Amino acid sequence: MTKIELVELMAAKARIKKAAAERAVNTFVQAIKDTLSKGDTFTISGFGTFSVARRKPRLGRNPKTGERIQIPAIQSIRFKASAKVKKRL
Repeated sequence: MTKIELVELMAAKARIKKAAAERAVNTFVQAIKDTLSKGDTFTISGFGTFSVARRKPRLGRNPKTGERIQIPAIQSIRFKASAKVKKRL
C-alpha cells in the first residue's frame, strides 16, 4: 500500500476529505520521525514499536578484491510487531 492509497482509505473509512486524511497521515509520520530523531521509541499499542538501532563500526571485506575495509557506524530504524499483529500474520 502506498501513502496515497492509505490517505484514500482513511478518507473513505473516516468519512473525511482527502486533504484532512493526508494531514493526519503526514502528522503521524512526522511524529514518528521526531521521536526517533531524539533517540526515543515510538510505540503504538496493539500494533508495534519503532526504535533506533545503532551499529558499531567494524571491519569488512570487499568481496571483489578481498581488501579489508572499514565499515562506518550507522543508525537505522527497526520495527517490532506486537503479538496481536504477529498472530494475524
